[in-house]
Amino acid sequence: MGLTPRERRNMHRVTECKAEGDYRLWLRFDDGLEGSVFLGNLLEIGAFQLWRDVREFAKVSVDPETATVTWEGGIRLDPDILYQDLLARDDR
Repeated sequence: MGLTPRERRNMHRVTECKAEGDYRLWLRFDDGLEGSVFLGNLLEIGAFQLWRDVREFAKVSVDPETATVTWEGGIRLDPDILYQDLLARDDR
């Protein structure tokens, strides 16, 4: 079941991302918010163990249809959670 047009409008959309050192991910959202989040704490969880090879972590991309952050193997991160993580940071 897909999202309604209203639900899509209310979601935060990632427009750019890139892998940085130490398992940090730099993001830019459609409203201009940008910054880095640390994802190294996910390395011990299921599919995220693939990231132990930093080259796999570097293969991050933005799905153009859903504007979510994705990796090979089906890993997707919720853009709303990433957005809230950035808002909570004091050193953006």
